Amino acid sequence: MDKLADPILQVLHDYKAAVFAKDVDGFVALYDRDVSVFDMWGVWSYNGIAAWRSMVAGWFGSLGAESVVVDFSEAQTIVSQDLAVVHTFATYKAVTGDGAVLRSMDNRLTVTLRQKDDAWKIIHQHSSAPIALDTTQVIFKR
Repeated sequence: MDKLADPILQVLHDYKAAVFAKDVDGFVALYDRDVSVFDMWGVWSYNGIAAWRSMVAGWFGSLGAESVVVDFSEAQTIVSQDLAVVHTFATYKAVTGDGAVLRSMDNRLTVTLRQKDDAWKIIHQHSSAPIALDTTQVIFKR
């Protein structure tokens, strides 16, 4: 695989590949050991790589024969020395082995990265979706 010219966008590319492959080790390797994650599902926050690994293993393990295709759009990066922020829209699509889409949802995703030893690691991740004022239901489609 050719590396992308932008190392921050490369992290997003590696995120997509690890999710599709259900590669727990590859996915978790994108994160710093002291990561803090504000995820949308069930838990207020995950603190540290062990807690995050447990969530990721559960997520990937729950997929069975399905895979998840992640698409990022409108990614914006801000980089300053050893810190970077990227915010993007993320679409997660559950697909069958032949690529048929079973379901999908959109998220807003913000990631903060720190450069350590020539590698960018995610130190904080925040995902969200808006809530409809009239129904208080989460809006999963952009």
